[in-house]
Amino acid sequence: MPEELIIKHCSPTLAGIKTGNIITCRETDREENRDFVRHLNSILVPKGLRAMLFSRGEDLSEMIYIYRPEKLRKDLSDETAREILERTDYPVGNPTYCVIKLLERLRHSSGFPHEIGLFLGYPAEDVKGFIEKGAGCCKCCGYWKVYGNEDEAQKTFEQYRKCTRVYCECWGRHGSIGKLTVPEYQ
Repeated sequence: MPEELIIKHCSPTLAGIKTGNIITCRETDREENRDFVRHLNSILVPKGLRAMLFSRGEDLSEMIYIYRPEKLRKDLSDETAREILERTDYPVGNPTYCVIKLLERLRHSSGFPHEIGLFLGYPAEDVKGFIEKGAGCCKCCGYWKVYGNEDEAQKTFEQYRKCTRVYCECWGRHGSIGKLTVPEYQ
């Protein structure tokens, strides 16, 4: 998988303005995908990010989850997020085990569990709205379906679009994920 796809699909996470992204691996050798994730982690882990490879569904297609553990910890500590996760037996209070539980749910499901939005940095009120009201009752749609603050969501969508545009331009000049990844500061 070329690093360029990571830039195209994960720029807001690399920039530190989004918690995580999941991307599908192209049909390649599984060992090649593992090697690529090891390579990514050699770049990302020192900057406070993680990449995890997992198989999903009956076809066992592979995906990569790239995320910022510290941002995820904060996102999952939200009261609404905790309520959503408790309903589906996640080990609330331990983000690492929550990621493992999500990956297990993805592996054994033909679809995507609705709580996945919490792991991608979507507002908990919007994830809850999707779970309770379904896809057709949202206020607007962009990177996710919005049930809460539409104005704030539109600003975030624009921020993600701009970030991706700038990162793609910078990638063309520099060609380095390491240079484009913003370190996590504690």
